[in-house]
Amino acid sequence: MFGLWRTFTGVVFYLTLAVGLGGLVGNGLVLWHLGFHIKKGPFSVYILHVATADFLFLGCQLGFSAVQAALGSKDSLYFAVTFVAFSAGLWLLAAFSAEHCLSDIFPTCYRGCRPRHTSGIVCGLIWALTPPAVLLPANACGLLREGLRLSTCPRYHVASVTWLLSLACVACVAGLALFVWVTCCSQRPRPRFYGNFLGSVFLLFFCSLPYILYWTLHPILNLLLPVFLLLATLLACVPCSARPLIYFAKGRQPGKREPLQVVLQRALGEGAQLGAGSLSLPMGRMSGPARVPPTLHQTLQDHVSSRSPPAHWPWGPKGRGHQESRGLDSHMPSLWSTRKA
Repeated sequence: MFGLWRTFTGVVFYLTLAVGLGGLVGNGLVLWHLGFHIKKGPFSVYILHVATADFLFLGCQLGFSAVQAALGSKDSLYFAVTFVAFSAGLWLLAAFSAEHCLSDIFPTCYRGCRPRHTSGIVCGLIWALTPPAVLLPANACGLLREGLRLSTCPRYHVASVTWLLSLACVACVAGLALFVWVTCCSQRPRPRFYGNFLGSVFLLFFCSLPYILYWTLHPILNLLLPVFLLLATLLACVPCSARPLIYFAKGRQPGKREPLQVVLQRALGEGAQLGAGSLSLPMGRMSGPARVPPTLHQTLQDHVSSRSPPAHWPWGPKGRGHQESRGLDSHMPSLWSTRKA
């Protein structure tokens, strides 16, 4: 029985390493192409930061797992530091879900009320507020150092659990609301990031909640079910590793072999479009050729050609009048230069 238990924990451990390594490579490719080679819009900024959080979570998980396997020691500090990246990804996903839902349900109002750099400001605040929101309860409850502060640990822990569950609820409710709106109420085509959004929310609901549950009840779960942390870690690595696959599957065209940058450009690029109402967020000057007003020469040409007489007239297109018209057309640049002088 003891040998079977060791085999099971070993399989879960190495499976977590394999899933984490694949996700680390996938998120690294997304970061490289989306960060340096693809034009970013409001929603792709969120995707970039979510990929950063996933990359940090998987990197910390792989690094601490390797150290733990080499030294044979378990330290609660590893879990606290890794949970910072996990919480940042959860918070970013909740913000992305709320903004995506509002942008499709209320496109006109949202377009008029949204400041220009909302995505960057929100992501910066999330990265600034996540470490203290996680590390303060961890320090008070003895995860960072030995010793439990009975006066402050319950309050900090209840606040952090409430905060995490609120973020998970915001993401899930926004995903459900957008799904119902697009399926039953909206007459417009599906939003651009609809598949990426629903896939991330689905994976969050089924795979990330056990990791939050372990943060909530880790003293009890360590005592009653020691293998719960291994299983929760494996499940938490699944959505972080699956998100790049969702992007690749969405941008790939069946039967075509294209460069990875083209696939990601199709899946994640030009994110400034809101929903399917062809409303763009105020992201600055629009790309594309500008509309140039016609010059006087072109206007006179169109006027002369539109008023050419019929062919049966003596001065028709093949008569003297047509030659005079062509002569007027050929002398127009000189007339225009004389008028300018």
